[in-house]
Amino acid sequence: MTKKKAGGRPTLYNPEMLPKIEEYARKGLTNEQIAKNLGITAKTLYEWQNKYSEFGNALKAGKEIADREVENALYKRATGYSHPEDKIFLGPGGQPVIVPTIKHYPPDPTSMIFWLKNRQSQKWRDRQEVEHSGKLEYEIVLPEELKTEEEG
Repeated sequence: MTKKKAGGRPTLYNPEMLPKIEEYARKGLTNEQIAKNLGITAKTLYEWQNKYSEFGNALKAGKEIADREVENALYKRATGYSHPEDKIFLGPGGQPVIVPTIKHYPPDPTSMIFWLKNRQSQKWRDRQEVEHSGKLEYEIVLPEELKTEEEG
């Protein structure tokens, strides 16, 4: 029995990079951008994702956090929201005056449409499917000049 030699260079994979990978994914970087930041190819990233479960889990965990934040922001835009905001004015003698206020954002129709099309696609998609039953009968009526050519 012959021993198989290990080929190629040693892997760059290191479990200590997992927090950084999760951070990159949480910040919304694509797999290609994460690979570039790690100094590897996208192909290597996908190989590591399949080979090392903890790598895939770190990537997935970061993306889930980012996705949840975007979902929450979209929901807030679709339903409208308010938040505290300070307005700064020049007061007497040119001194700044800070006035706490509440900034209101009304519901955004585009966000509503996007949300509904994705959450209730059967009801809100652009193209509705209509089922037709029964017979469709039709008659072709030709203009007079065509009738005389066909008869003649």
